[in-house]
Amino acid sequence: MKYNRLYAILMATTFSAAAMAETETSEIAAPAPDTEEQTEAAKYNMDNGVIPIADDRGFTLQSNDGSFVFKPYLFMQTILSYRYYDDEGLDKAYNQDNVANSGFAIPYAIIGFTGKAFGRIDYNVCVNAAASGGNVLQQAWIDYAAMPQLRFRVGKFKTPFTHAYLTTLGETLFPQLPTSLTAQAILPYSLNAVTPGIGTGFDLGVEVHGLIANKFGYEAGIWNGTGSSQNSATKGLSDDNHLPSLMYAARLTYQPKGAMPMTQGNPKMLHEDKMLFGLSANFNNEAESESTNDFRAGAEFAMLKGRWYVGAEAYYMHIGFTKRQKIDEGYNYWGAYAQVGYFVHPQWQLGLRYDFYDRNGSSKDGILNMPAASVNFFIPKTNIKLSAMYQYIGRTGHATQLDRDLDDLGICTHTAQLMLQYAF
Repeated sequence: MKYNRLYAILMATTFSAAAMAETETSEIAAPAPDTEEQTEAAKYNMDNGVIPIADDRGFTLQSNDGSFVFKPYLFMQTILSYRYYDDEGLDKAYNQDNVANSGFAIPYAIIGFTGKAFGRIDYNVCVNAAASGGNVLQQAWIDYAAMPQLRFRVGKFKTPFTHAYLTTLGETLFPQLPTSLTAQAILPYSLNAVTPGIGTGFDLGVEVHGLIANKFGYEAGIWNGTGSSQNSATKGLSDDNHLPSLMYAARLTYQPKGAMPMTQGNPKMLHEDKMLFGLSANFNNEAESESTNDFRAGAEFAMLKGRWYVGAEAYYMHIGFTKRQKIDEGYNYWGAYAQVGYFVHPQWQLGLRYDFYDRNGSSKDGILNMPAASVNFFIPKTNIKLSAMYQYIGRTGHATQLDRDLDDLGICTHTAQLMLQYAF
């Protein structure tokens, strides 16, 4: 009798495991979307800003009807950097070296999950274990589709400004963003709270967006304007114009050949024929601790044509002080870059970029020009990407040697980087 009971328990366990395995298998299998427009819309809306979900699903759980999708993912970058700084700004009495901020670094160690729910909601939550403070929470948002052309997103996500930032993190041509977007502008006032830069990146907010007729994209919304390092509500009302001290932003795109993937090079997408034109603007009301109002505008172009990628952007920033600062002047800055990538082999991509930055403002002569070159190698069947780049910071057109020396303070003259990237 005892052996019969053990046999019955064993058989029940076996049949239960088989049933569970059959259920899991049926959930992972996913039918293709019904129409080409639905396919493009899925690619456009499944982009989580870190790794390409729609084009390279990896390990994904999905219901039979496609209404529920769950994908865990990880993303890691390890970088070896060499940075050489000019003598200006260095104090040799304190043994300050020309080589600094060099060695190994892990800028991203991201763990997250993304997917769909109820056929109408996209979601994404991820943390960057290599960051600190509020930057640990890299993204956290839900996206509701009232219809394919009308969607609402709320949470922490990328602000709609500059193609360089909006490109999927793991699919950039260079391991480093253009310096014109990341370096702080120079102001002739020593205000610790005023450190403006042209790039806006991640922020907390809400936006309405969509893709109309598979060609016309739009994004519009409001954000805190405090950037990715702040996850709390800290804003008030503007004393100057009596509006909430938030960032108001919008972006319009025209994609004549259908929704363009936000990539600057993917060995699995060497037969694309896509093009994007975009205009964007934002106004950050009392941006830096109630001291300035910042306005930005940008124009962008990107193209994927077979093995070629071409991208170019120009952007403008106006810094206007609030009345309480008792500073009447306004300051204007601009930057631009152009870059091109080409796959000389399905696993090898070469890239060139020329970057400009009027860092000291249009009221002074002189700009920074920053040529760079890159090589990317995608190891087959591993999701490993190896990148190497070199960038030089040049200075031209300055009225005096002092202006020339001040313009690149804090920016290294020579940058060489090796990057290993893994995504799952």
